[in-house]
This record gives sequence, structure tokens and C-alpha cells, in this order.
Amino acid sequence: MASHLTSVDRDRIAQLVASGRSPDEIAEAIGRSPSTIYRELKRNANDGEYLSCQAQGQAERRRSERPLAFKCDRPAVDRTIRKLLSKSCSPDQIAQRMEYERPDRPEDCVSASTIYRWINQQGEDRDYWSEYLRNRGRRPYKARKKTSAGAPIAERPQVVEERGRIGDFEGDLVLGKQGTGGLQTLVDRKSRYAILMKVVRKEAAYVYRKTRDRLKGLPADKRHSVTYDNGGEFAKCPGLEEGVGVEVYYAEPGCPYQRGTNENTNGLVRQFFPKGTDFQTVTHAEAREVENLLNHRPRAILGYRTPHEVFHGVQTELCCN
Repeated sequence: MASHLTSVDRDRIAQLVASGRSPDEIAEAIGRSPSTIYRELKRNANDGEYLSCQAQGQAERRRSERPLAFKCDRPAVDRTIRKLLSKSCSPDQIAQRMEYERPDRPEDCVSASTIYRWINQQGEDRDYWSEYLRNRGRRPYKARKKTSAGAPIAERPQVVEERGRIGDFEGDLVLGKQGTGGLQTLVDRKSRYAILMKVVRKEAAYVYRKTRDRLKGLPADKRHSVTYDNGGEFAKCPGLEEGVGVEVYYAEPGCPYQRGTNENTNGLVRQFFPKGTDFQTVTHAEAREVENLLNHRPRAILGYRTPHEVFHGVQTELCCN
């Protein structure tokens, strides 16, 4: 079952195409599979030019020409949609997870567009279910002067570049209203498993201690390296090599795509904590709740397994039976 792109996805794709990014880089930046991006550019680009409005129109026209088979009235489908939407899974994630768990029950699987139609047909409850849909906006990236001492990203081992093992993280800060703190985010490059830590200030020694204490809670075979940007808040993090036993690397200034997995995860976090959030009102428990939601949502890049399943090597059941 194909993964359906939204108009917001297509706006982002058009921006990245215009900036010269490759299809693989675009897929990483927006959290989609490379095959989805290649297929989108092949189907909806005209004379080598990709325009989001035009692409969205062509995709909607093709979908409108297909015969519709609304299956959401089936109890198993309806229960699954309600359950996974309430966990903030996107319609695409729900649709693909259905197919992943029910390969022998196509009658209990629906497409993402069908789930969007289900939401639109909920009458007075439409706004309630729409609140669970993701806002995938991105804030502009501002390059900062390098203030951290550590190994450059070019020195990372090939196994990190190839996402060949669990335990190679990318790190950043998601900040809220000025002076209220934010979240430190760590995301595993292979499994997309996210760690969220509430921080009350950007002071480098404080950020280092928060990171050290959280990484110590992971098994030694699941903590190998962390790659940061060049913000001064990460200046003390080379101490993690001695304090926790992980290697620390720094991306080049002005190159957020070198930590694309983390940039994408920060966008997912913003669904729950939009820009301007007063983090003084956010508890540690609420940050952990969002961490749990992100790690138990099926991801296209993982074959619609969850980050939790890949990181811990387990299999869980999300869909209703």
C-alpha cells in the first residue's frame, strides 16, 4: 500500500528540491522512504520542475479517479483508527501499520486518504480528531559559530554513517518561550528511538550532566556515539567520552542536514510543544509521555515498525483485533 503525501509534505519537498537536495536527502529530512520521494518526483514533476501546488493537484485528481471503497465502518478498522489517532499516529502510519500487522486481512486495512475521509465524516467530532493530526512546520535554521571542541563529523566511523548499529545518536535542543528552557533531544540514527529531557537552561555544564545521567541508564551496547551541532550549550559534551564511554562528534556549521534524523525528530516534537511553549509549565512526566508516544508510533522508514521495537529488538501489537 503506497504512502500518501500531504500538501505540507509537498511544500517541503519543493523547498528541498529548489535547494538542490537529492531524493535521498529529502526522504531523510521529512521522514519518508526514498522510494516515496523518487516516485513522487517521477509522477508529479513537469519538465524537470517540481511545484507543490501542481503536484498536489495532480495527486488529488488521480485519487478522485479511483473507485472508492470505504471500509471504515468495519468494527476492526474503526477501533484501530480511534486507538492509534489517540496516540498521535498519523493516518499514513496507521494505514501502513494495519498492513504490517494484517497481511492476510486486507479487508481490515485502509489507506491514509481513507482515514482522512473518516475524520472529515465525524460530524461534531471532526475537530476533536483533527487535533491529533501533525503540524509539520519547520522553523528556519540559523547558522551559529562553532563554540564546541570535539571531533568533526568527518571522523565518524563508517558504521555510524551507514546506520549499521543501535546506539549512535544525534542531539539538539528544542527551546520554548525565551527564558523558560526547553527539551534536549537525542535520537538513535538506526531505530529513530527518541530520548527527551526537560532542561531549564542552556548552560553547557548543565546540559552535559543531563545527557550523561540519561545515557548512563542505557545498556553499554546501546550507547556508542552522539553527534551535535555547534551550539555553545554542547561545549562540555566531549566529557561524555570519559563520563559515559560514548564518542562525541560535531556537525559542520550551517549544515543541519548532517543531523537530518534529529532535525526531523525535532519537528515531530513541535507537534506537542509548538514554538513559544512556556516550558516552565511542562513537567518531566509530560516530556516522558511525549517520548513514549513518539517511540511507539510506526514509522515508514522502519517498515512500519516502531522505534521502540527496533531499538529494543521486540515485537508489540498496536492494532485492535
